[in-house]
Amino acid sequence: MKIIMLGAPGAGKGTQAKMIAERYNIPHVSTGDIFRANIKNNTELGRKAKEYMDKGELVPDELTVSILLDRVAQDDCKTGYVLDGFPRTIPQAEILDQELTKLGETIDFAINVDVPDENIIRRMSGRRACVSCGATYHIEHIPPKKEGICDTCGSELILRDDDKPETVKNRLNVYHTQTQPLIEYYSKKGVLRDVDGTRDMKDVFDDITSILGQA
Repeated sequence: MKIIMLGAPGAGKGTQAKMIAERYNIPHVSTGDIFRANIKNNTELGRKAKEYMDKGELVPDELTVSILLDRVAQDDCKTGYVLDGFPRTIPQAEILDQELTKLGETIDFAINVDVPDENIIRRMSGRRACVSCGATYHIEHIPPKKEGICDTCGSELILRDDDKPETVKNRLNVYHTQTQPLIEYYSKKGVLRDVDGTRDMKDVFDDITSILGQA
């Protein structure tokens, strides 16, 4: 089962993708995680990606497509995967379709987690990330036991540059211009399914499992 997660940045699609991966025993393939690992290790890709991410802009297709295709070609993806953060543009979706067609495969579901912009700005400005282990929190919904300190490793928690309100607004503008057209793209292919992302996380997941089927 090959699944794509759609939705604006901060809509909660990453959290749902992880839950889907666990429920259906398929890999959670997150381009964001791949980029952050490269940034942490100060690779050439990481340095290039960081320049775009810090401004709330999309990482160019040529940087994104090559690492994604390499990842889904690995053995653990043979029975399926859930893509989180890819594709983000129509050209990326077309390249993915072309590569899957060569393998005789297609995307089974594109799940769109729908959340209004104002909800997203409030959500993301409350997020905090650990500078060491990468654990994430939210000052309202998932607060750390001690303010500003990671529960897991005791390191400092920060508001990432790409979660600051001004950057979030820019990311949303980019989303509406470049990524939102994917909703129509996958709708025309007959694989799009919409879920209301404003509700409780578990309720959203229940909607998704109803779409994908029980396991």
